Amino acid sequence: MDPLHTQYGLSESEASAEAQRLIDNWASRPVRHHPTSFRDPITSPAYGDTPPVRQDDKRIVPAWAAGIAVASIGVGAGITGIGCGAWLVLQGLASVTLYGVLMVTLPFAGLAMVATAIGGAVSKARSVSKTVYEGPVTQNTQINNTSNQRGMFSRTRNDVH
Repeated sequence: MDPLHTQYGLSESEASAEAQRLIDNWASRPVRHHPTSFRDPITSPAYGDTPPVRQDDKRIVPAWAAGIAVASIGVGAGITGIGCGAWLVLQGLASVTLYGVLMVTLPFAGLAMVATAIGGAVSKARSVSKTVYEGPVTQNTQINNTSNQRGMFSRTRNDVH
């Protein structure tokens, strides 16, 4: 194939002229607008011998179904409120500053301090002994010390007599 001709047998200048002619032909056409909706002006034909009759809605909803519907709406609204509150709290905690952390932990620290004080007072009140010992007291000062060592392990046994 000759390098000066295209695959359709046109030279480069002929192909360029043909391409320009096609582009100009396309650009000179008017733009067609397509409708996005259509309303049919013809009325629908009547069906059958009798005219249509109004049919009233006589559905009855059971009380339990209405109750479940109202309860589910209430639960949904409550959960939504809880979720919004949690979102607000977590948005506030997301911007962590020293003062924010201190303000959040301050009530917990106060409760912990009060609980520690109450626990200490109760422990001290229980530790008072009311037992009175009467009788002789014997103090043993003899200690038997035996020690066994084997390799890496050792064992010490203290016996008080």
